Amino acid sequence: MALLFSSILAGLVLIIYLTLTVLDKSPGNEKTEKISRIIQKGARSFLMQEYTVFFPIVFALAILFGFSSGWTKATAFVIGSIFSVLAGFFGMTIATKSNARTAWGATRSIGEALDIAFSGGAVMGLVVSVLGLLGLGIVYLVFGLEEITFYSLGASFVALFARVGGGIYTKAADVGADIVGKVEANLPEDDPRNPAVIADNVGDNVGDVAGMGADLYESYVGSIFSAIALGYALFGEKGILDTLYIISFGLLASIIAIVFVKVLSKLNTEPAKALRLGTITASVVFLVISFAYSIMEKNLNLFWTVLVGNIVGVLIGLITEWYTSGKKVEKLAHSAAMGPANVIISGTALGMESTAVITILIALGTYVSYRLAGLYGVAMAGVGMLATLAMNLSVDAYGPIADNAGGIAQMAGLDKSVREITDKLDALGNTTAAMGKGFAIGSAALTAIALFANFGSAAHVQSIQLQDPKMFIGALVGAMLTFFFSALTMNAVGDAANDMVEEIRRQIREVPGILSGTTEPDYDSCIKIATKGALKRMVTPAVLAIAAPIILMVGLGVQAVVGLLIGATVTGVALAIFMANSGGAWDNAKKYVEEGHLGGKGSFAHKATVVGDTVGDPYKDTAGPSLNILVKLMAITSIVFYSIVGRWL
Repeated sequence: MALLFSSILAGLVLIIYLTLTVLDKSPGNEKTEKISRIIQKGARSFLMQEYTVFFPIVFALAILFGFSSGWTKATAFVIGSIFSVLAGFFGMTIATKSNARTAWGATRSIGEALDIAFSGGAVMGLVVSVLGLLGLGIVYLVFGLEEITFYSLGASFVALFARVGGGIYTKAADVGADIVGKVEANLPEDDPRNPAVIADNVGDNVGDVAGMGADLYESYVGSIFSAIALGYALFGEKGILDTLYIISFGLLASIIAIVFVKVLSKLNTEPAKALRLGTITASVVFLVISFAYSIMEKNLNLFWTVLVGNIVGVLIGLITEWYTSGKKVEKLAHSAAMGPANVIISGTALGMESTAVITILIALGTYVSYRLAGLYGVAMAGVGMLATLAMNLSVDAYGPIADNAGGIAQMAGLDKSVREITDKLDALGNTTAAMGKGFAIGSAALTAIALFANFGSAAHVQSIQLQDPKMFIGALVGAMLTFFFSALTMNAVGDAANDMVEEIRRQIREVPGILSGTTEPDYDSCIKIATKGALKRMVTPAVLAIAAPIILMVGLGVQAVVGLLIGATVTGVALAIFMANSGGAWDNAKKYVEEGHLGGKGSFAHKATVVGDTVGDPYKDTAGPSLNILVKLMAITSIVFYSIVGRWL
């Protein structure tokens, strides 16, 4: 435990240093500072209203757990919930303070812009890892092993609300801004004449930073919990210590890599090269330390399982990058010559095709790690994939900061060279975000398998009864739920976007001075519409994830829940891969055209790719990422609920 808390302390020191570094930079002139303040206010307002929706549910569940399972478990649940909220809130706060500073840094050099954006992203990455481990360590030392289940449930529950709510907000604003601003009014990206432009930038923060932070906090905690639970069942305290040592090595390796990227950015290293070298450094340092520890403990299988997870994660990231950039995206962009229908067909096919290789990789990783160390090996492969999360998330979270910086540069009328730099950073951010989603999907699959094993152990499921129709019914329901859940989140984006579109059209129609640039649009009304739409529509999908396993367990028994988890995991993983890669490819195809290819901005091909990107937005940033949480939340809910009512079933 000493190493765990030492790595946490080192992470906290670096968080403070990076925060002070960002805040020490100039936010620019009066215009950039004003726009940044509006974005900060809108993002903070949304989060505060979001908390008023789900925290009453959290505390109601905590009271229920307190009376049914004990107040220590209820406390652990609340800690998991609060730490998940804090991870997203702290990360988003620094991100919204980094955007204008990144734009202003780009007036001097691409290296300075990268340094500021990456520092802001690194705060997000480190906060998620440090708070995840800190909360887990506190719960384990103060309360014990059983309470970690409730700590993990709290993290998962809040993550689903944050990801769904933030995803609906950001995509409602983005879709509305694109449909009216780009397609109908032919306005450039982030044009200040677009009434939804500020809401769109706010959405980048509440969805892609705060939502993503809570999402990956849940993945991180869930993978560690599943490994600890299985490790303890097989090896006692040794299984817990091995897991904590490995995850601590990952955090320390990430700290080294983050410092390394900071040095490279100071040397004006090309951004893609700097971020790639940082990611490789984190993995190499982590694997070297883990190998040395495994030799010292005379347990090389521990290292091999971690290596398998790390390799599978890297390969998933590379394959995701291949499908969402380069020749694949160029081919997709060229399909726009025949109009938006062909873009949709080609992008859908691309996403479906990408599921094949990634699913096979996950299956191979599962098989090899199982052969090495049983189900504990599968769980440790998931830990190996997420151990360097602090570094990987730093690269991922820097993207929305660069995107916001570009928007601020455009709205503030900064020199075109500034927008060229921020666009370069943003395009790289799209690719790193797609790779991050690939990591999240792979780790979700491995963690879900481990959690499934935990449920089987807790519910004393010795074997799967294929002849029992209850299991088949459960599998059908689980498979259906991933599609129904996606429909709820996609419709939520569509409905909220409709409200946004009507408001933008109303402003442009009733205030002629908006398009001429003589009158400033009413940005606040669009922010309020996106906020209201997200808060109104985020509850039903989140409650569904909790209710489904409980209803099946009470109505049909444990075998039905076994089927539910199998059906949801299998379809959820494939559907999440498809949505993430189709959405990422559509987004980058649009950017490829905007760079000047196929007629550039305003061309027929551009309008077709904008339609593709508009369809892909809720795919990759709302429904797809939420599926990762859905499958794990249902598994953890099953474990917790059985621990409460199992003796009566």
